[in-house]
Amino acid sequence: MNLRHRIEIQQRIVNLDEHGIASETWTLFLSVWASIEPLRGREYLQSKTENAEITAKIKMRYTPGITPAMRAVYNGRVFSITSVVDINERHREIHLMCQEAING
Repeated sequence: MNLRHRIEIQQRIVNLDEHGIASETWTLFLSVWASIEPLRGREYLQSKTENAEITAKIKMRYTPGITPAMRAVYNGRVFSITSVVDINERHREIHLMCQEAING
């Protein structure tokens, strides 16, 4: 496993102000070395705007507590985590299946 990308795993925090209005922020959960492998890309038109969607697999050493409610950030790119796979249930390596949406 070639872990050459320094990524951040971020978790969403929702705060309510004095009027009960929710605001969302993302905070650092963990910073780790990982590898990012694009799996496929797809371009489509939506509302006269060209968009691209990339599916990627992020491989990293096992870390407990990472969930699909989190996201991974690398070099300004944001990856929504769709699933977390503990390879062979051995607690040594995990794969984060992600989607990166790019608006054109």
